[in-house]
Amino acid sequence: MSRKRTVSRRKKIVLLIGAAALVSGGAAVMSGTSQASVACDGLATALGNNERFIAGQRAEPDAQSEARIANREAVIEEIKRKQAASGCEVGGGGVEAQPPAEEPPVAEPPAEGDGEEVCAGSTVTVSGEGGAPAASSNEFPAGTTLKVTNLDNNKSTTVEVTSVSGSCVLLNNAAFEQVREPNKFLIRQARIERVG
Repeated sequence: MSRKRTVSRRKKIVLLIGAAALVSGGAAVMSGTSQASVACDGLATALGNNERFIAGQRAEPDAQSEARIANREAVIEEIKRKQAASGCEVGGGGVEAQPPAEEPPVAEPPAEGDGEEVCAGSTVTVSGEGGAPAASSNEFPAGTTLKVTNLDNNKSTTVEVTSVSGSCVLLNNAAFEQVREPNKFLIRQARIERVG
């Protein structure tokens, strides 16, 4: 005669709670992996943009090229540090894989609100160009309005894109002065929003 095993009510509840925890833990891991993937993709894109900009400056140098290249090399080193800290593959910008575009892509109008956050993982540096506060970009066409916030000091500037560069956003001297920290030529933690 065989004895049928029964599971007590308490054991059933413990098993159900354990199963629920396992499922929610798996969902959290998948969500975290998705967010990490987005961050890694953003960092790789930023790295590639900066590598292409340097290649362009070396191909067609002008009086400001050395300063721009030095700034971009500092940006690349910071991106690589962020990639390593985020568990991303370090490098992989692919300067040869994607030649610089002639024209930046046409951007969609922003959603209503404070602005659409763009260029996740990008750092911001100075172009060395004079004039009224402005920006250059390889992501947005001339006339697009961007708000750049330095998260290290919470200073912001809102500027219009006036030319093409090798980065998501590159601020000219006047715009960079509005948000920079003393003696720094790189904004490591920036929030970039498209506001118009």
